[in-house]
Amino acid sequence: MPCSNSGDGMEKIFAIGDIHGCLSKLENLIPQIGINSEEDALVFIGDYIDRGPDSSGVVDFVLDLRKKIRRVICLKGNHEQMFLDYVCLNKNEGLYLSNGGVATIGSYGYRKTPGGRKIDIPDSHMNFFHSLLLWYETDDYIFVHAGLRDDLPLKEQDPQDMLWLRHEFILSSHDFGKTVVFGHTPMSHANPLFRPGRIGIDTGAVYGGFLTCVELPSKRIYQA
Repeated sequence: MPCSNSGDGMEKIFAIGDIHGCLSKLENLIPQIGINSEEDALVFIGDYIDRGPDSSGVVDFVLDLRKKIRRVICLKGNHEQMFLDYVCLNKNEGLYLSNGGVATIGSYGYRKTPGGRKIDIPDSHMNFFHSLLLWYETDDYIFVHAGLRDDLPLKEQDPQDMLWLRHEFILSSHDFGKTVVFGHTPMSHANPLFRPGRIGIDTGAVYGGFLTCVELPSKRIYQA
Protein backbone atom coordinates (compact mmCIF):
# COMPACT_ATOMS: atom_id res chain seq x y z
CA MET A 1 0.00 0.00 0.00
CA PRO A 2 1.54 3.36 -0.98
CA CYS A 3 1.94 6.02 1.69
CA SER A 4 2.77 8.95 -0.56
CA ASN A 5 2.23 10.38 -3.97
CA SER A 6 3.75 13.19 -5.97
CA GLY A 7 1.98 15.80 -8.05
CA ASP A 8 3.05 18.35 -10.60
CA GLY A 9 1.56 20.52 -13.28
CA MET A 10 -1.39 21.47 -11.10
CA GLU A 11 -3.19 24.73 -11.64
CA LYS A 12 -4.67 24.97 -8.14
CA ILE A 13 -4.77 22.82 -5.03
CA PHE A 14 -7.73 22.87 -2.65
CA ALA A 15 -7.04 21.32 0.77
CA ILE A 16 -9.86 20.52 3.19
CA GLY A 17 -9.43 20.08 6.93
CA ASP A 18 -10.83 17.59 9.44
CA ILE A 19 -14.47 16.73 8.67
CA HIS A 20 -15.31 14.32 11.52
CA GLY A 21 -18.66 13.16 10.19
CA CYS A 22 -19.99 16.67 9.51
CA LEU A 23 -21.53 15.82 6.15
CA SER A 24 -23.74 18.90 5.88
CA LYS A 25 -20.73 21.21 6.23
CA LEU A 26 -18.85 19.29 3.53
CA GLU A 27 -21.89 19.44 1.24
CA ASN A 28 -22.05 23.22 1.77
CA LEU A 29 -18.32 23.72 1.28
CA ILE A 30 -17.67 21.91 -2.00
CA PRO A 31 -19.93 24.11 -4.21
CA GLN A 32 -18.10 27.22 -2.95
CA ILE A 33 -14.65 26.34 -4.17
CA GLY A 34 -15.25 26.14 -7.93
CA ILE A 35 -12.75 23.39 -8.58
CA ASN A 36 -11.81 22.57 -12.17
CA SER A 37 -12.44 18.82 -12.27
CA GLU A 38 -9.72 18.19 -14.86
CA GLU A 39 -6.92 20.57 -13.87
CA ASP A 40 -7.14 21.20 -10.11
CA ALA A 41 -6.38 18.92 -7.17
CA LEU A 42 -8.52 18.31 -4.10
CA VAL A 43 -6.66 17.14 -0.99
CA PHE A 44 -8.41 15.83 2.11
CA ILE A 45 -6.20 16.10 5.17
CA GLY A 46 -7.76 13.15 7.06
CA ASP A 47 -10.21 12.56 9.92
CA TYR A 48 -13.32 12.01 7.82
CA ILE A 49 -14.99 10.05 10.62
CA ASP A 50 -15.84 9.97 14.36
CA ARG A 51 -17.65 12.34 16.69
CA GLY A 52 -19.97 13.87 14.07
CA PRO A 53 -23.40 12.60 12.99
CA ASP A 54 -22.72 10.99 9.59
CA SER A 55 -19.30 9.42 9.11
CA SER A 56 -20.53 6.87 6.58
CA GLY A 57 -22.21 9.66 4.62
CA VAL A 58 -18.95 11.61 4.49
CA VAL A 59 -17.11 8.61 3.03
CA ASP A 60 -19.88 8.13 0.44
CA PHE A 61 -19.60 11.81 -0.50
CA VAL A 62 -15.82 11.65 -0.89
CA LEU A 63 -16.07 8.47 -2.98
CA ASP A 64 -18.58 10.22 -5.23
CA LEU A 65 -16.22 13.20 -5.63
CA ARG A 66 -13.54 10.79 -6.82
CA LYS A 67 -15.78 9.93 -9.75
CA LYS A 68 -16.24 13.58 -10.71
CA ILE A 69 -12.82 15.12 -10.03
CA ARG A 70 -9.71 13.66 -11.62
CA ARG A 71 -7.25 14.51 -8.83
CA VAL A 72 -8.62 13.69 -5.38
CA ILE A 73 -5.94 12.88 -2.82
CA CYS A 74 -7.12 11.38 0.47
CA LEU A 75 -4.80 11.33 3.46
CA LYS A 76 -5.15 9.22 6.57
CA GLY A 77 -5.92 10.80 9.93
CA ASN A 78 -5.37 9.35 13.38
CA HIS A 79 -9.10 8.58 13.57
CA GLU A 80 -8.97 6.41 10.47
CA GLN A 81 -5.99 4.57 11.98
CA MET A 82 -7.89 4.01 15.25
CA PHE A 83 -10.87 2.79 13.24
CA LEU A 84 -8.73 0.28 11.32
CA ASP A 85 -7.03 -0.90 14.51
CA TYR A 86 -10.41 -1.51 16.12
CA VAL A 87 -12.26 -3.05 13.17
CA CYS A 88 -9.45 -5.07 11.57
CA LEU A 89 -7.18 -5.90 14.51
CA ASN A 90 -9.63 -5.80 17.42
CA LYS A 91 -7.28 -3.56 19.40
CA ASN A 92 -7.57 -0.31 21.34
CA GLU A 93 -11.37 -0.57 21.65
CA GLY A 94 -11.52 1.77 24.62
CA LEU A 95 -9.33 4.38 22.95
CA TYR A 96 -11.37 4.33 19.77
CA LEU A 97 -14.84 4.33 21.29
CA SER A 98 -13.94 7.12 23.74
CA ASN A 99 -12.65 9.27 20.86
CA GLY A 100 -15.84 9.40 18.83
CA GLY A 101 -15.91 5.87 17.46
CA VAL A 102 -19.38 5.23 18.86
CA ALA A 103 -20.80 7.80 16.44
CA THR A 104 -19.09 6.13 13.48
CA ILE A 105 -20.32 2.67 14.42
CA GLY A 106 -23.81 4.09 14.81
CA SER A 107 -23.65 5.61 11.33
CA TYR A 108 -22.90 2.18 9.82
CA GLY A 109 -25.08 0.01 12.04
CA TYR A 110 -24.85 -3.74 12.34
CA ARG A 111 -25.77 -6.78 10.31
CA LYS A 112 -26.33 -10.34 11.45
CA THR A 113 -23.69 -12.95 10.61
CA PRO A 114 -23.38 -16.64 11.57
CA GLY A 115 -20.94 -15.56 14.26
CA GLY A 116 -23.17 -12.81 15.62
CA ARG A 117 -23.51 -9.11 14.86
CA LYS A 118 -20.89 -7.35 12.74
CA ILE A 119 -20.48 -3.67 11.88
CA ASP A 120 -22.05 -3.20 8.45
CA ILE A 121 -19.22 -1.48 6.58
CA PRO A 122 -19.42 -1.62 2.75
CA ASP A 123 -16.40 -3.09 0.97
CA SER A 124 -15.97 0.21 -0.91
CA HIS A 125 -15.55 2.00 2.43
CA MET A 126 -13.04 -0.53 3.77
CA ASN A 127 -11.06 -0.22 0.53
CA PHE A 128 -11.13 3.55 0.99
CA PHE A 129 -9.77 3.37 4.54
CA HIS A 130 -7.01 0.99 3.48
CA SER A 131 -6.04 3.20 0.52
CA LEU A 132 -5.43 6.40 2.50
CA LEU A 133 -2.01 8.04 2.14
CA LEU A 134 0.18 9.24 4.99
CA TRP A 135 1.46 12.23 3.04
CA TYR A 136 1.33 13.96 -0.31
CA GLU A 137 3.99 16.20 -1.81
CA THR A 138 4.15 18.73 -4.63
CA ASP A 139 6.93 21.10 -5.71
CA ASP A 140 5.90 23.66 -3.09
CA TYR A 141 3.85 21.84 -0.44
CA ILE A 142 3.79 18.84 1.86
CA PHE A 143 0.37 17.69 3.03
CA VAL A 144 0.15 15.57 6.19
CA HIS A 145 -2.52 15.01 8.80
CA ALA A 146 -0.77 16.04 12.01
CA GLY A 147 2.86 17.04 11.49
CA LEU A 148 6.49 16.08 10.91
CA ARG A 149 9.61 15.66 13.02
CA ASP A 150 12.44 18.12 12.46
CA ASP A 151 15.45 17.05 10.40
CA LEU A 152 13.93 13.83 9.05
CA PRO A 153 13.24 13.19 5.35
CA LEU A 154 9.64 12.34 4.53
CA LYS A 155 10.44 8.69 3.89
CA GLU A 156 12.02 8.37 7.34
CA GLN A 157 9.17 9.99 9.28
CA ASP A 158 7.34 7.80 11.80
CA PRO A 159 3.73 7.19 10.67
CA GLN A 160 2.65 7.63 14.30
CA ASP A 161 4.10 11.15 14.31
CA MET A 162 2.43 11.99 10.99
CA LEU A 163 -0.93 11.07 12.54
CA TRP A 164 -0.56 12.36 16.11
CA LEU A 165 2.00 15.19 16.46
CA ARG A 166 0.75 18.49 17.76
CA HIS A 167 2.59 21.44 19.31
CA GLU A 168 6.15 20.11 18.95
CA PHE A 169 5.59 20.39 15.19
CA ILE A 170 3.38 23.48 15.11
CA LEU A 171 5.65 25.58 17.32
CA SER A 172 8.89 24.40 15.76
CA SER A 173 10.73 26.87 13.52
CA HIS A 174 12.27 24.09 11.44
CA ASP A 175 12.19 24.73 7.69
CA PHE A 176 11.14 21.65 5.72
CA GLY A 177 11.93 23.41 2.43
CA LYS A 178 8.23 23.51 1.55
CA THR A 179 5.07 24.74 3.25
CA VAL A 180 3.49 21.99 5.34
CA VAL A 181 -0.33 21.92 5.22
CA PHE A 182 -1.85 19.98 8.10
CA GLY A 183 -4.93 19.43 10.25
CA HIS A 184 -5.47 17.49 13.50
CA THR A 185 -5.03 20.39 15.94
CA PRO A 186 -7.73 23.09 15.86
CA MET A 187 -6.06 26.31 16.95
CA SER A 188 -9.28 28.27 16.38
CA HIS A 189 -12.88 27.51 15.44
CA ALA A 190 -12.80 30.23 12.79
CA ASN A 191 -9.31 31.10 11.64
CA PRO A 192 -6.81 28.76 9.98
CA LEU A 193 -3.23 28.92 11.24
CA PHE A 194 -0.70 30.69 9.04
CA ARG A 195 2.92 30.59 10.21
CA PRO A 196 6.15 30.55 8.19
CA GLY A 197 6.23 27.14 6.54
CA ARG A 198 2.96 26.02 8.19
CA ILE A 199 -0.72 26.19 7.28
CA GLY A 200 -3.12 24.57 9.75
CA ILE A 201 -6.63 24.01 8.42
CA ASP A 202 -8.43 22.19 11.23
CA THR A 203 -10.91 24.75 12.54
CA GLY A 204 -12.96 22.44 14.75
CA ALA A 205 -15.89 21.67 12.44
CA VAL A 206 -17.23 19.00 14.78
CA TYR A 207 -16.96 21.32 17.80
CA GLY A 208 -19.14 24.03 16.28
CA GLY A 209 -16.39 25.68 14.24
CA PHE A 210 -16.01 25.98 10.50
CA LEU A 211 -15.00 23.32 8.01
CA THR A 212 -12.14 25.02 6.17
CA CYS A 213 -10.64 24.73 2.70
CA VAL A 214 -7.50 26.59 1.62
CA GLU A 215 -6.82 27.24 -2.05
CA LEU A 216 -3.17 27.18 -3.04
CA PRO A 217 -1.08 28.99 -3.98
CA SER A 218 -3.41 31.98 -3.46
CA LYS A 219 -4.14 31.03 0.22
CA ARG A 220 -7.77 31.95 -0.33
CA ILE A 221 -10.01 30.51 2.38
CA TYR A 222 -13.45 28.90 1.96
CA GLN A 223 -15.55 27.87 4.96
CA ALA A 224 -18.85 26.25 5.85
